[in-house]
Amino acid sequence: MGPIRKAMLAAFCVAGLWLATAPAMAATTLKAVMHSDVKILDPIWTTAYIVRNFGYMIYDTLLAQDEKGDIKPQMADKYEVSADGKTYTFTLRDGLVWHDGNPVTSEDCIASIKRWGARDAMGQKMMSFVDTITPVDAKSFTIKLKEPTGLVLLGLSKPSSNVPFMMPKRVAETDPYKQIEDLTGSGPFVFVKDEWKPGDKTVFVKFDKYKPRPEPASGLAGGKVAKIDRVEWLAISDQQQAVNALQKGEIDMIEQPSHDLLDTLKKDPNITILNIPQLKAQYVFRPNWLHKPFDNPKIRQALWYAFNQEDFLMATIGSEAYIKECKALFICDTPFGSMAGTDGILTSNVKKAQELLKEGGYDGTPVVLMHSTDLKALTNLAPVAKSLMEKAGFKVDMQSMDWQTLVARRAKKDPPAAGGWNAFMTSWVTADVMNPVSAAYVNSSCDKASFGWPCDEKMEKLRDEFAREPDPAKQKAIAEAVQLRNIEMTQLIPLGEYLQPVALRKNVTGFLAAPAPVFWNLEKK
Repeated sequence: MGPIRKAMLAAFCVAGLWLATAPAMAATTLKAVMHSDVKILDPIWTTAYIVRNFGYMIYDTLLAQDEKGDIKPQMADKYEVSADGKTYTFTLRDGLVWHDGNPVTSEDCIASIKRWGARDAMGQKMMSFVDTITPVDAKSFTIKLKEPTGLVLLGLSKPSSNVPFMMPKRVAETDPYKQIEDLTGSGPFVFVKDEWKPGDKTVFVKFDKYKPRPEPASGLAGGKVAKIDRVEWLAISDQQQAVNALQKGEIDMIEQPSHDLLDTLKKDPNITILNIPQLKAQYVFRPNWLHKPFDNPKIRQALWYAFNQEDFLMATIGSEAYIKECKALFICDTPFGSMAGTDGILTSNVKKAQELLKEGGYDGTPVVLMHSTDLKALTNLAPVAKSLMEKAGFKVDMQSMDWQTLVARRAKKDPPAAGGWNAFMTSWVTADVMNPVSAAYVNSSCDKASFGWPCDEKMEKLRDEFAREPDPAKQKAIAEAVQLRNIEMTQLIPLGEYLQPVALRKNVTGFLAAPAPVFWNLEKK
């Protein structure tokens, strides 16, 4: 029997055990409507948040960040750093097992770190400092660096996409640019693959052999105690239908309720609306550097003058209580938030945009703009962009699709006429864009960069400087230089910030303040 069949059989056995014992144990089921359907299952292959959320259900991490952002051991029992800062030694906790019953080993973790480090922006930069990663024994391994950097602990505790989830060695050895098929994890829940119906539901059951840490849960750290026996993610794209189901008690949670329906939910005495600071998000526009017209920096620069943030925020969120215009690349009210270089941009200065298009020799090449239709928070972004770009003189071919189709298509480097693309828009939480190394779209390492594939040697030198610099004041100066370079070269354009509440039935408690929605610690009474 092959490893994939063994892993699947183990998952089915866990599911079967839960089903067999459910009546006697008064098992609880929590039904949630997430922001998107689940169609891709590899959280290293894509940065899509629904896949990140899927990852937190079934996988675990070596380190984690608590509610305050402090780094704590998770799968690791402890870690030690040499006096010269060039050697990190990690020791795993006792009792860690994969869903198929096999023990978690240091070689599993080494392979997982290498696969993550090949895809993630911070992981790539961290691995550029790494000399070797070698096992000491079955439970310990060392990371030896060529020179000191603060990225090891920061990277291995990265809370959002891509998260360095630990996978069995046989899985982690999958080509980073191919999706995994074996979904064996060691996290608090097991994915029930035989009940997975894309477009309908995704099912998880409690992993009875999971060994939580003894500390109370905090953020993404501490004890991951699964207090719910079964979790179902239901694919309901119609927001009014989801709200009706929540009010009737047919579901227990909506991860991202539409802002225009929040007043209705607030009036319901059986509903709790949670505003989690860690879920503050930033809208971004991503151009594709590989193909005309955005292979030309002058034409990319025109976008800074074509756009304004208010139009995007009001079209998507609509309520001033949940939005903030902010031109800072690294988020307002954070250590690296800055207004450097932002005077005059994002003001819908059509004349200036037209001048830049003329200087860049824009020849009317249509911009294939991908439009997500099924995520309420994103649906109105592309039509606004199309309108503003056309006023500035761009020709825009807006192509509509569901979010999961967009996620798959954005990974393609093909020319737009052959199924590729020129631009799309998305949003990410604060944790994903707090500094030049963690921000995936700032990565400008050409073919190794995230979709959009910016190629800018100067930007990469700045990111290297940031990774080497321990002084916070000097880091801030480097972050400002990165922001100025981004305005010049246009790796991405920030389109404003918003807060996304979570809606729960009042009998559901224990939702953790973290940059990703997690289902351990939740109770349903």
